[in-house]
Amino acid sequence: MMAANHSAQDRQSRSIHADIECVLVDEATLQRRVCELGESVSQEYAGKDLLLVSVLKGSIVFMADLIRAISIPHEIDFLATSSYGSGVVHSGAVRILKDLNISIENRHVLLIEDIIDSGNTLSYLLRMLQERQPASIRIMSLLDKPERREADVAVDWVGFSIPNEFVVGYGLDYNEIYRNLPYIGVLKPSVYTKNEQVA
Repeated sequence: MMAANHSAQDRQSRSIHADIECVLVDEATLQRRVCELGESVSQEYAGKDLLLVSVLKGSIVFMADLIRAISIPHEIDFLATSSYGSGVVHSGAVRILKDLNISIENRHVLLIEDIIDSGNTLSYLLRMLQERQPASIRIMSLLDKPERREADVAVDWVGFSIPNEFVVGYGLDYNEIYRNLPYIGVLKPSVYTKNEQVA
């Protein structure tokens, strides 16, 4: 217990920027790309009943900026899943922690993800949502790791294709920290290897 408290105190006393090995996508580049994606969505779904579904928690920052870049009427809703736990390797199991509040039947659904690597979680969500008979369902992900793909899923919009690095920032976390970074950065391996050794 004392080790856990000591670790929490260390974390609170240091700058989170110090844990970043390098910046992969800077803040200005992120904002430009989000504006482009918002314009694309506005054109694609003009005149349609659009519902954006954010997969919590990682996509919340991306979603918040994206909806402000979309110029057509739309609604939003949220799903929460669990698959990573506190580690850096996908556990393989997917649990729904929060389901949608809004019916998607006959609606055009745009599923908003923070990052797609194996694609297993996304594949599961697509099967589940298709059973609810939407008019259409398409996928937008801020980040994509094509090297990590295990499930065959078609992603309609990708913000950035990135190498197989452990990234945080702009909503993405490690152990619930680093979501508030305004950029996408590669986390130093020493941060998560140290925490795994403590655990």
